[in-house]
Amino acid sequence: MKSLSIESTVTLNNGVEMPWLGFGVFKVKEGDEVVNAVKAALDTGYRSIDTASYYENEQGVGQAMKESGVPRESIFLTTKVWNDQQGYDETLRAFEESRKKLNVNYLDLYLIHWPVTGKFKETWRAFERLYEEGSIRAIGVSNFHIHHLEELLKDVQVKPAVNQVEYHPLLTQKELHQYCKERGIQLEAWAPLTKGRMFDNAELLQLAEKYQKTPAQIILRWDLQNEVVTIPKSTTPSRIAENANIFDFELSDEDMEKISRFNRDSRIGRNPDDFV
Repeated sequence: MKSLSIESTVTLNNGVEMPWLGFGVFKVKEGDEVVNAVKAALDTGYRSIDTASYYENEQGVGQAMKESGVPRESIFLTTKVWNDQQGYDETLRAFEESRKKLNVNYLDLYLIHWPVTGKFKETWRAFERLYEEGSIRAIGVSNFHIHHLEELLKDVQVKPAVNQVEYHPLLTQKELHQYCKERGIQLEAWAPLTKGRMFDNAELLQLAEKYQKTPAQIILRWDLQNEVVTIPKSTTPSRIAENANIFDFELSDEDMEKISRFNRDSRIGRNPDDFV
């Protein structure tokens, strides 16, 4: 993994290339805030942008992409269908709304945001239609436990390419990660930096000193060496650049294991089984 760069990609199960490092925009306000943040990320070299209809900033993301001067085909764009948009016809409408707000002809990745009981299979049928039509280059899910994936996989024509879940040193989700690996589903991390909750951890600070990096950079590097796509978020240009500066060092196996032992099965967000 040492030879990775910000341009490096992982090949998804359908052959599509997805950057290992992306930029998330959860809770980044529509308008100047999201436009400036996304433009700063693209200027830094990020080529993967992750949004969602629920974030209510798709229009700003699209505007930033257009104003950045980076060719559309060079950007890997992800958005997600929200819970109250799920169902077959509803999802087709939601996709078109997102596409128009983003001002793009296609999406690189479309995700089911949460596994809504009784809805996500019909939502997936709509995803498969959009995928077969060429409107989406890859389709996937978010916040799916193993039992959700098992239920979905019973009937799919196209297997999910990605499962985006809460993933960080306090929630390593080893069983889910292994399950996805065995089935060719790429794990992707949201809230990789635990909203800063680990930045004063004594052991993590020691590792930061050892490698002459910040605690955030140590965590993001741990993600990548665990072969997990990661999408940190910031609105500060210097922090956006800092989060991308993780390709000039490599954590030892011993230090990787040390970070993994921080696991407490502790969530920052909701448990998918309790949320929907």
